Amino acid sequence: MASANDLRQTILNTQAQLSRRDLLANAGRPLGAAALASLIGGGVATAADIQTTADANGGLPELPHFAQKAKRVIYLFMCGGPSHIDTWDYKPEIRGIHGQELPESIRNGQRITTMTSGQKAFPCVAPMFKFSRHGQNGTWVSEILSHTAKHVDDITLVKSVHTEAINHDPAITFINTGVQQPGKASMGAWVSYGLGSPNRNLPSYVVMISKGPGQKQALYSRLWGSGFLPSQHQGVALRAGNSPVLYLNDPDGIDRSTRRRMLDRIAAINQETYSSFGDPETLARIAQYEMAFRMQTSVPGLMDLNSETAETKALYGPDVDTPGSFARNCVIARKLAEQGVPFVQLFHRGWDQHGSLPKLIRGQCESIDHPVSGLITDLKQRGMFEDTLIVWGGEFGRTIYSQGTLTADNHGRDHHGRCFTMWMAGAGIKRGFEFGKTDDYCYNIVENPVHIRDMNATILNQLGIDHNRLTFRYQGLDQKLTGAEPAAVVQDLLG
Repeated sequence: MASANDLRQTILNTQAQLSRRDLLANAGRPLGAAALASLIGGGVATAADIQTTADANGGLPELPHFAQKAKRVIYLFMCGGPSHIDTWDYKPEIRGIHGQELPESIRNGQRITTMTSGQKAFPCVAPMFKFSRHGQNGTWVSEILSHTAKHVDDITLVKSVHTEAINHDPAITFINTGVQQPGKASMGAWVSYGLGSPNRNLPSYVVMISKGPGQKQALYSRLWGSGFLPSQHQGVALRAGNSPVLYLNDPDGIDRSTRRRMLDRIAAINQETYSSFGDPETLARIAQYEMAFRMQTSVPGLMDLNSETAETKALYGPDVDTPGSFARNCVIARKLAEQGVPFVQLFHRGWDQHGSLPKLIRGQCESIDHPVSGLITDLKQRGMFEDTLIVWGGEFGRTIYSQGTLTADNHGRDHHGRCFTMWMAGAGIKRGFEFGKTDDYCYNIVENPVHIRDMNATILNQLGIDHNRLTFRYQGLDQKLTGAEPAAVVQDLLG
């Protein structure tokens, strides 16, 4: 029998030979296999499993859950919180309360931001713009949206959207990912994960960013990130200029055939790594390399508008030839939709108007009004309107009371989550319809409240997705876009 000293020496020798790297490498194998098994339903991974999981554009076999009204979504996201009072939610009576103090019975102890919490007075301020009626139902629309106003018979206005968030980062995170805290998957990533894409040469989720003349709060890539979902489902941001996607071009001196051989070698190494550890992110890496290789030929053609006719470009207004403009991004969004990309999101910054609101919001609307009208017309002419869902809106609205000096030029409006307006069009959405109602101060909802979770559930519904059934197991929970709180499809919006 070995002595205690001999046993102690054996243990020390084993510890010396077993490095930290060896421990992590060997201990990780069963954990990786367990993780993969949870993704593919258990059992041992086969080559077919690996191929299926590595296909970035495949989607889940059980989706769509039911017939799709929308084949694709173009989400026009107005970052900063557009003022519903100055654009869509107008009441003639609002002119009569201009300059009056907002009654406490209306504000009702609402939590407000630090930017106006110190104000001694909260005077109401009516819009500084003319409103007129449009369409068969006489929908009130501001003069600063004169082009979009031509399409009110094609859209549904939702005037009773609400959110709990009152500051930009939690609010924009909430509406895009379903929770106010960072780390969850974005809506576009969920759609990519669930439905995939019919076009293997383009991502399932594409993002473009433009900016107007207003104040610009920060945007973070996590707003179009994949969170806990496999990373190939994160949004691909297209930039203006000669390099629309960073690091997409081959290095100098590397031709396509050499690049192909390099990727094949890297894929073989990654497959071996996957066989050892079973980490699904290894497959995601393979898929992303392959997508990047295919995008080298597909993306440049999308960014080039030379093939567009003069008549088509004129639909989108004078900024269409300006790289990075909202107008140009709308044309590219239509081209992406034509190519089968299921989720395109345009972020347009500059709606955070705490001061000089009349001037700044007019400039913002000038940058988006003509292009939005052009997009709707273009989709109609191409026979795509009926199966394309267009969504317009921001993370919250603005207050009826003035921030700062109450003058025609300098006043602003603070954040307001209790009620704001979004609109939807195409893909089974009612036409020429208004839903929800606010009080005479455009401050509280009095009819048909619609939470942002309900809006998200409705968007998924038009894509043929039951928001309660599109889930992903993470941290012991079945995660979903609409979160743990109740959410429901707004059936009244559907035609």
